Amino acid sequence: MRHALQALALAVIVATTTLVASQGAMAGDLRSWQRSIARAVASKQVYPRSALRREIEGSAKVRVTVDRSGKIASFEMIQATGHEELDREVPKLMKRINPLPKPPADISDEQLTFVLPLSWVLQ
Repeated sequence: MRHALQALALAVIVATTTLVASQGAMAGDLRSWQRSIARAVASKQVYPRSALRREIEGSAKVRVTVDRSGKIASFEMIQATGHEELDREVPKLMKRINPLPKPPADISDEQLTFVLPLSWVLQ
């Protein structure tokens, strides 16, 4: 049986950042940065062969903290997929995507924290 892999990634900024730039420019920059993170993750996200073979699907949420250069300072899986094969892939993915795109200059925080939802879906 042939399955197409669909790995979904979205970046959602949580309320841990203080936003100090103008709302209009800031919102556009922030959305652009979120899209660039989603593209970076999607291009590096892998469906583990064992999960693919067993037709395992799952979703996880990872809290990621990046510095001003986009380097991942820390990450924590805050919601596991419930499948060992997929959960083991998360730290490997974090290593592959490091560093992420630089955050917008309008955001003055030294570190930014966001929740990265990840999905592994067979279609």
